[in-house]
Amino acid sequence: MDKIVVLDFGSQYSHLICRRIREANVYCELLPYDTPAKVIKEMNPKGIIFSGGPASVYAKGAPKPDKKLFEMGKPILGICYGHQVLVNNFGGSVRRQASREYGRAGLKIDDNSDLFKDLGTGINCWMSHGDAAEKVPEGFQVLAHTDNSSSAAIGNREKKFYGIQFHPEVVHTERGVQLLKNFAQEISGAKPEWDMQSFIETTVKEVREKVGKDHVLAAVSGGIDSTTVAALLNKAIGKQLSCVFINHGLLRQDEEKEVVKLFKEHLGINLIYVDAEKRFLARLKGVSDPEKKRKIIGDQFAKEFVTVAKKHGPFQWLAQGTLYPDVIESGVSKGPAAVIKTHHNVGGLPKWLKLKIIEPLRYLYKDEVRKVAGLLGVPNELLKRHPFPGPGLAVRVIGVLTPDKVRIAKQASKIVEDELKAAGYYDKVWQAYAAVGDDRAVGVLGDERVYGHVVMVRVVESIDAMTADWTRLPYDLLEKISNRITNEVDGATWVTYAVSSKPPATIEPQ
Repeated sequence: MDKIVVLDFGSQYSHLICRRIREANVYCELLPYDTPAKVIKEMNPKGIIFSGGPASVYAKGAPKPDKKLFEMGKPILGICYGHQVLVNNFGGSVRRQASREYGRAGLKIDDNSDLFKDLGTGINCWMSHGDAAEKVPEGFQVLAHTDNSSSAAIGNREKKFYGIQFHPEVVHTERGVQLLKNFAQEISGAKPEWDMQSFIETTVKEVREKVGKDHVLAAVSGGIDSTTVAALLNKAIGKQLSCVFINHGLLRQDEEKEVVKLFKEHLGINLIYVDAEKRFLARLKGVSDPEKKRKIIGDQFAKEFVTVAKKHGPFQWLAQGTLYPDVIESGVSKGPAAVIKTHHNVGGLPKWLKLKIIEPLRYLYKDEVRKVAGLLGVPNELLKRHPFPGPGLAVRVIGVLTPDKVRIAKQASKIVEDELKAAGYYDKVWQAYAAVGDDRAVGVLGDERVYGHVVMVRVVESIDAMTADWTRLPYDLLEKISNRITNEVDGATWVTYAVSSKPPATIEPQ
């Protein structure tokens, strides 16, 4: 299968480049910036992309790619820092600008014959840089400019090397996907062969070869990721698969009943149910640090898996619903991006866990997983269900977990979801929930003064959870949500609405 390789120079958005290339039905992988040219040559990609990054190309110790990459005869596209790498490598100059560009900028296209094919004479693009090319290298010509960047896009058509100062991978750049498609398909000649049906066929074959006659234990939560893993493995190995659902007591309201029903009635998959609520909550008692919560939950999950494996096994493999964003945000991506948070199914598993790990969705994004699930016959109501964090309400209860705070988060979140469904908004947004911390405020219920909890409502729109924007809900809907929470949820007196986007915020509070 044809592929494009993205070299990660440290941008938190390097994975988004991969995501956009895949939208053009071309397979794409993310590698560290210093991957040797001989390794990339063995992979035989159709083209190479240099990502953005926080460094200055002229600074001491700035990350640089293997120079032999430029001799491989492969098309190269440099984005932001990657653009500056090209300029610097071929004798141009990059300098710190007096007027930095951050945010939207009007890009005027001077030449739309290849990279900018079908993009017209101009688009709005997203800039995020303090450095810029002061001198364009010999052999390169300017393809586009902005008011502050005279060489916002350059190209050497003979070598098929292109550099752009802006970020086509973010949603703020108009028709950025078309630009990346132009590079992948038109310039690099990659065939659009990547789709989810072919992924299913390839993965089923790989799982059968890897697992052989072994037995697999799949941890499921009822969410789309783990359910898709279960359905995919069931297709691949059938009765060699057993699924375990561990109720850690931090689920959505009535979720444990819905999960059991889903697996038994809709998917016909063997499900082992474990009620571990008391054990999880006992270990989490008095813990307020979110990273410690995640580590504890991951460790306890592993303990529960081992117990199940001994009782129902033997099993040789543990399957998990780890996705590409999980891997990247946990700081174990192939590039030098910083750790944002530990995911319990990546960073929380102890070394003594004897089961081998299988993660068939490890290189998929959330919307790709939904497509796979649909093809595997997962019920539509689950396909449309909002994502839910593995640690559950542990990351939506800020501070120490208490029965009251867990109950408030559970009941208030149900109200948020119900009202969004009633108003026709649930399927339009990515995620919606209510969180609660230790902040309290005075309320008046009837004639009685009450000192209760502040509930934070969070509703966001996103494509793949790596960037998100807060949803502008109608005021009357917000009012209805607030009234219901303060009237129906005991101990809740105030309701606030979160209006921070990602970045700089995260979707979940912890």
